[in-house]
Amino acid sequence: MPLLLIILIWVGIGAVALATFLWLREHSRQGIVERAISGQGAVGARPPSRILRPSATAARSSFGERLLRHAPSVWSQSRSIQQQLVHAGYDNSSAPAVYAVARVASLVGLPLLMVPLFAGGTLLQTFVIGASAALVGLILPVGYLIRAERIREDKIRRSLPDALDLLVVCVEAGISLDAAVLRVAKEMVYVHPELSRELLIVNRKTNAGVTREQALRGLWDRTGVQEIRTLVSSLIQSEKWGTSSSRVLRISAETLRRKRRHNAEKKAATAPIKMLIPMALLIFPALFVVILGPAVQKIFEAFSGK
Repeated sequence: MPLLLIILIWVGIGAVALATFLWLREHSRQGIVERAISGQGAVGARPPSRILRPSATAARSSFGERLLRHAPSVWSQSRSIQQQLVHAGYDNSSAPAVYAVARVASLVGLPLLMVPLFAGGTLLQTFVIGASAALVGLILPVGYLIRAERIREDKIRRSLPDALDLLVVCVEAGISLDAAVLRVAKEMVYVHPELSRELLIVNRKTNAGVTREQALRGLWDRTGVQEIRTLVSSLIQSEKWGTSSSRVLRISAETLRRKRRHNAEKKAATAPIKMLIPMALLIFPALFVVILGPAVQKIFEAFSGK
């Protein structure tokens, strides 16, 4: 036990030292880049803009922004990770920093939590448990983010035909498209909150002076749903060529409902194939035991001479 405790202490010290080294290296690298940019005096030289939603009050001086600036750029400032966070619904400015801290905490904290619980075995068993816990801690935040992104995209995809039907009703009643978007967003806030929130963001952008084309393209950037990209392209083309928006919305709603029905039929057709594995592993052995159990017992009794 003392040897195991010493090993755990040195592992913790090494993890803290490695994290400190990475933090200092990233901080020094960012400082050099900022000094070089400020020395050149380029007014338009800015880091690439993110699609994250800025905070309402003093975002640059908040704790989340300071943590984001000092966090390792591999996990916190990666463009793909920021896009995944936005698609999953975490569009706050401090979301990348929180995600980076969660990954580090799970990677370091889960082995330190699991190893003392299974400290009764040998040193090899303890090492295997610690390595397995570290692997799970490394994969767990990534798997959670991918699953949250997929669930949100599925919710938005299922709610899109209903929203388009309401938009068609509003537009054909004589309401402008911007007012129809606001009305539909308010009506769907309890039924489909994910899509309602995105539509409200589109309405706020158009009210703030952003063009409708940019606001609609931002809707696709924040959701990542392919059906929304097709709808946005159709709406932009109809606006450029002066065609009816209600017709585009009606055709898109019918196409999405037809596609959703085809997906449901496809899942229903593949259901028997997916049921083979649980039936072979769970149902068939129980049936064999119930049906063949008494016969096997009688055969053994007959051959044993009892």
